[in-house]
Amino acid sequence: MARAGLSAERVVAGAAELADEAGFENLSVSALARRFGVKDASLYSHVRNLQDLRTRLALYAGGELIDRIAAAVAGRAGKEALTAFAGAYRDYALEHPGRYAATQIRVDQALIADSPALRRTAQITYGMLRAYGLEEPDLTDAVRLLRSTFHGYCVLESAGGFGADRDVGASWDKAVDALHLALTHWPRENGEQKTDD
Repeated sequence: MARAGLSAERVVAGAAELADEAGFENLSVSALARRFGVKDASLYSHVRNLQDLRTRLALYAGGELIDRIAAAVAGRAGKEALTAFAGAYRDYALEHPGRYAATQIRVDQALIADSPALRRTAQITYGMLRAYGLEEPDLTDAVRLLRSTFHGYCVLESAGGFGADRDVGASWDKAVDALHLALTHWPRENGEQKTDD
């Protein structure tokens, strides 16, 4: 790519493409500069350092992911919303492995507070879970369960970590069914369980 027209937005978009192609762990300012056909120094007028580049990519990819999830869950509730949320999450993770890996890095709390995408992620996720009648601290516990289940499954699937004796998509569907049951019958702080009654 030519040097002309470089901007912070183009640099981050280029980083997203490079991360998907080469792996997030292989993203560097030097590799990105080579991709644009410029010297490393040319990128430092748009990003401060590698950590800044990775943080910007995390926020960029997080915005893409939540946009996809929001479109999938619009107008849905309960199991239908959970299934749509889960499907959009998995599709993004498998289609954009480098970008997805970026969404898993720790981002400074001040940036989280200033990020519309991350605030929207919380609103959509917690909104979906409130339809199950959950309130704090159960909401936070449920978010952690969903995130760890979705993330673990996607990482293992991407790495070819599942055997061929069972269709991976069928197992995913069962996992989402199991999460729906867990959310529907969520154990309360006092030891009681939520029921459908």
